[in-house]
Amino acid sequence: MSPEGKKLMNIIVLGVGFMFIFTAFQTCGNIEQTVIKSFNSTTFHASGYTSMAIIYGVFSASNLLAPSVVAVAGAQLSMFFSGLLYSAYIAVFVYPYTWSFYTASVLVGAGAAVLWTAQGNVLALNSGPVTIGRNSGIFWALLQFSLLFGNLFIFCAWHGHEHISDKDRQTVFISLTVISLVGCFLFFLIRTPDPDLEPAPCDPSEAPLLPSDSGESTLGSTNCHVCWQAADAFVQACKMLVTKEMLLLSLAIAYTGVELTFYSGVYGTCVGATRAFGPDAKSLVGLSGIFVGLGEILGGGAFGLLNKRGRLGRNPVVMLGLLAHYLAFFLIFINIADDAPLAPEEGTRLHAYIQPSVAVALLCSFLLGLGDSCFNTQLLSIIGFTFRNNSAPAFAVFKFIQSILAALAFFYSNFLALSWQLLIMVALGFAGTLTFFAAERHTQAVACQDLRHEGI
Repeated sequence: MSPEGKKLMNIIVLGVGFMFIFTAFQTCGNIEQTVIKSFNSTTFHASGYTSMAIIYGVFSASNLLAPSVVAVAGAQLSMFFSGLLYSAYIAVFVYPYTWSFYTASVLVGAGAAVLWTAQGNVLALNSGPVTIGRNSGIFWALLQFSLLFGNLFIFCAWHGHEHISDKDRQTVFISLTVISLVGCFLFFLIRTPDPDLEPAPCDPSEAPLLPSDSGESTLGSTNCHVCWQAADAFVQACKMLVTKEMLLLSLAIAYTGVELTFYSGVYGTCVGATRAFGPDAKSLVGLSGIFVGLGEILGGGAFGLLNKRGRLGRNPVVMLGLLAHYLAFFLIFINIADDAPLAPEEGTRLHAYIQPSVAVALLCSFLLGLGDSCFNTQLLSIIGFTFRNNSAPAFAVFKFIQSILAALAFFYSNFLALSWQLLIMVALGFAGTLTFFAAERHTQAVACQDLRHEGI
């Protein structure tokens, strides 16, 4: 296999591994608030929104340390052990207890920081300036198949169920746990790129995929080098947080954190709580997730695979994503009752502005996924291009900002009505798009200067 073919295969394996893990985890996040409302137990007192707030809060706090872990353990082992924590979180729902649920939330938050930092590292190591957009799109499309498969399973398993029984819950979460474990073991199929195509070995943030087989160094010098790598990766992440490029991208990244909360946890709950959708409202939670996944896959494919060599440019794709989201927000505002995020198991008490339509609700799910893929593929692309020689800290900072806002959004989802949540996303999306345009202009100007200096 050619060096480029080997790199492409690594990207595909990476995407498939994440697809399995997030088939389980994103499905879990989409349904957990609905599942928790169905519990008959008097000993379980927890909130799915609070759990997600804990996950993303710990995620954000752990992100600046994650490059150090990846530098020490390598990207492959980092992803494997982090994936096991995701599996443990899902398994908690088989026999749920409040203490184990919130403990697992803390652990998976820490694991998520390491997992996504390692993912960005692998993506950068296996991409160049020409292929970063294509590879980002391939990874994103494969990842978002997770929404399609997991929620299709939920739709079939819960079709016609007005109440989720203990047996229904256990069957679903045992299956999701096994699926997640399969994804963890797939990471062992990733191979280190050929030496002549790797970044310079003096960059400590670019951790190797696999541990070194060399036995020439003494144990003391190896330990010293590892400690230096870990400390230097942390320092670089802190410095990168205040660079001009990252500050310009921060509002767009923050927006993806807020709308991630909405499409992955809040909107499915709103659909399931809408009485006008009839007795199948619970199964529509899964169907809504399927349509989110279809939007994500279409966006990842169209703006990654088809946007070879950046012919479309990043700005038009981000603008399309914002317009898709604005249309979805308007339709959700008129189609779903304002108290839907906070409604009990029996459903909403208020009326929407129009007679609620399942078709409109599913169209909104599709638009949410399409817009999310537009923003995320272009953020992955611009960060991978701008910080290609120092990718692990850059992706850690990306997830640090995103997860802070996701944690905040899951927290306020416990008490803010739907209209206020939509208003927050409208304002932040507009500001994030403007600053993304400024970041893209700055990136292109720097790239042109580099070409002139090289005499091209």
